[in-house]
Amino acid sequence: MAKPSTRTGSGTRKASIDRITLPELADDGARLRPGDIRDTERYTGANLDGRDLTGISFRECEFVGVSLHETKLRGASFSECLATDLHAPVFSAPRSNWRDVRIDHARLGSVEAYEAIMHSVHIDGSKLDFVNLRNATLTDVLLSNCIIDELDLGSATVQRLELPNCRITTLDVGGAKLKDVDLRGSDFSAIHGLDGLRGATIDDAQLSLLAPLLAAHLGLRVE
Repeated sequence: MAKPSTRTGSGTRKASIDRITLPELADDGARLRPGDIRDTERYTGANLDGRDLTGISFRECEFVGVSLHETKLRGASFSECLATDLHAPVFSAPRSNWRDVRIDHARLGSVEAYEAIMHSVHIDGSKLDFVNLRNATLTDVLLSNCIIDELDLGSATVQRLELPNCRITTLDVGGAKLKDVDLRGSDFSAIHGLDGLRGATIDDAQLSLLAPLLAAHLGLRVE
């Protein structure tokens, strides 16, 4: 059951992340096919590079040291899953569904997750290059201690997202609909689509960095 959301001192609602407790798991040799429904399995050191796993569903599963380079995960579903040390220079999971998922220490290059649905997802200590979440729906998502080259939330619908202690080179929120999005405690080099920041919370240091961008966006001249 989801925990009730709490508010920070600013009134911003925090992401509600459920704790994931898995039952006893069976080790699997990764004999997977598109559209499979996989329950209570553990995948350790599996190489799934290039496999077609379109529409596959994983429920109460664990992934340890799995390689997913160019694995076709369009429309895949992950529910109550844990993952550690994932590796994929190209991670392709558009229109996928994520509910109660925790990912630790992933190394992902290009992440194609546009139009995905994510609910109660926590990604920690990971290195991500380009993350495409355009037109995605994010609810109760926590990205902590991550390095992200570009985070694209263009036209996404985002409610209760936190980004503590993250370093993000470029954040794109053009056309996004944000509510209770907490950007405090993270570093950004550039933000695109400033109109989309409505509904986000920033700190004083971030406001100072954003001031020149906001002035240019509003056509203000500072002398």
